[in-house]
Amino acid sequence: MDLSYNLFNGSLAPEIGSVKGMRELYLSTNQFSGEIPGTIGQLESLVSLTLSNNRLHGPIPEPFGNLIALQNLDLSKNSLYGEIPMSLKKLKELVYFNVSFNELSGEIPNGGPFKNLTANFFVGNSKLCGSSQYKVMPCKVNATSSSSKARTLKYILPSIALVIILAIILVYLMRRRNRNTLLPTQSTSPITIKRISYYEVLNATNKFDEENLIGIGSIGSVYKGIFLDGMIAAIKVFNLDLEGANKSFDTECHILCNIRHRNLVKVITSCSNLDLKALLLEYMPNGNLNNWLSSSNYFLNIVQRLEIMIDVASALEYLHHGYPSPIVHCDLKPSNILLDEDMVAHVADFGIAKLFTEDQRILLTKTLGNIGYMAPEYGSTGLISTMADVYSFGIMLMEIFTKMKPTDDMFVGEFTMRRWVFESFPNAITQIVDVDLMNAAENSDRAEESCFRSIMGLALECTAYLPEERLAVKDVLTRLKKIKSELC
Repeated sequence: MDLSYNLFNGSLAPEIGSVKGMRELYLSTNQFSGEIPGTIGQLESLVSLTLSNNRLHGPIPEPFGNLIALQNLDLSKNSLYGEIPMSLKKLKELVYFNVSFNELSGEIPNGGPFKNLTANFFVGNSKLCGSSQYKVMPCKVNATSSSSKARTLKYILPSIALVIILAIILVYLMRRRNRNTLLPTQSTSPITIKRISYYEVLNATNKFDEENLIGIGSIGSVYKGIFLDGMIAAIKVFNLDLEGANKSFDTECHILCNIRHRNLVKVITSCSNLDLKALLLEYMPNGNLNNWLSSSNYFLNIVQRLEIMIDVASALEYLHHGYPSPIVHCDLKPSNILLDEDMVAHVADFGIAKLFTEDQRILLTKTLGNIGYMAPEYGSTGLISTMADVYSFGIMLMEIFTKMKPTDDMFVGEFTMRRWVFESFPNAITQIVDVDLMNAAENSDRAEESCFRSIMGLALECTAYLPEERLAVKDVLTRLKKIKSELC
C-alpha cells in the first residue's frame, strides 16, 4: 500500500495491525500525527515500512522487535522521542533503518543489524549517544562502574587479544585452503541470504551454456540459473578482463544492498572470489524493455507503455528523494528496464550509479553512460545530477511511444531525437507515434491525439538542454499518472 505524498492527517488507526498479509506500507510525506500504533508489530510479514516526513510523536513501539521479516524501516523527519528499542537488534533482515531528524535520546543499540548502519541514519537527534561510527556523543558511564570495568579489563584484555590473534590466523589459513569457495564481500553482507559456491553457479547455468545466456552487456553477461533447491535467478557475471569490472561490481553491491523498492531489481545474494564476481538477481521472465520495442513479435498497448514508464518514474523518485543520499542511476535505457511476469517494470544495472552525500548534488565524473540517452552536460563535461536521469527518462519516453531509438541512423549531427519530436510538436505528433500503436487505438482519434501530445510534451520538458529547466521526477510521476487517468 502506497499513500505517500498526500495530505492525509489524523492518527494511524490501531486496526492496521490486523492486516496480516501486509508486506509493504508507504505513508511518507503526509500530515499524520499522534503515536505510532504498537499493533504494527503484529505484521510479521512486513518487509518495508516508511512513515517519514509526518508529524508523528511518542516513542518507537517496542513491539517493532517482532517484525521478523522487516528489511526497510524509515521513521525520519518526525517528532519521535525516547530511546531506540533494544528489541530491534533481533531483526536479522533489517538493512535500512532511518530515524534521522527526530528527538530521540539514549544509546543507539550496538550489534545485530545496527553494526552495518552509518551516521546518516541517526543525524538530527542531539541526545543520542553510542559508538563513534554513528558520530554521536559517547554514552556516559558512572565513576564506580568505570573503575570496576577498568579493573576487570586489566585481566581480561590480554586473554581476549590472544584469542583474537589466534582466530585471525585460523581464518587466514581456512581462506587459503578454501579459495574456491565464494564468500560475500564485506560491502554486500547486508543482502546475503546464503553463500553460493562457484560450483553451484556452474551447475545452475550448465557451465555457462549459451542456452542459458539471457544477454550480454558492456561489463559482462547475464545467465539464467536454476539451482538444486528450485530457485531460479538471473546471474550477472562480470568480465574481470575488462577495465572497471571490479569497480562496477563493488558499486552495484554497495548501492543495491542498501535500497529496497518494488520497481528496483532485487538482489538475492552475491558471489566473489579470485576467479568470479557475480550477482544473483531476481529472475524476470518477460526480459527487458528493449526486446519488446525492437521485436515485431511483441506488442505493448498504450496503457502498458504508460504503466511501465510510471514504474520507472516511481523507482527514480525513490532513488532521488526516498533515500538519505540521492542516487543517480546514470545509465537509464530500455535494456536496463526488466519486466516481471505481471509486466511490472524493475530498474536494473547500477554499475556506474553515483551515490551523493547530503550536501553534494552535482558530481564531476569520468564514467559515461550510453550515447543517445546521455544528458548534454553529462556527455560533454561529466557533470551530473539527478536531472541527468530525468533527461534519460525523457528520451526513453520518446522511444517507447515512437519505437525509434536515439541512436538510429537518421539522427546525426544536430538532428537529434529531441529535435525530431520538437519539430513535430504539437500538431503533427501522430505522424511520429508508433504505427502499431495508432492502428490499435480503440478510443476516438481526438482522445488518442491528446494523450500522445501530452506524453511528448512531457518528454520535451524532461529533455530541456539546461538541467535547471527540467522537471523533478516527482512532478514527472504526477503528470504521467494524470495522463493515464484521463486516458482510462
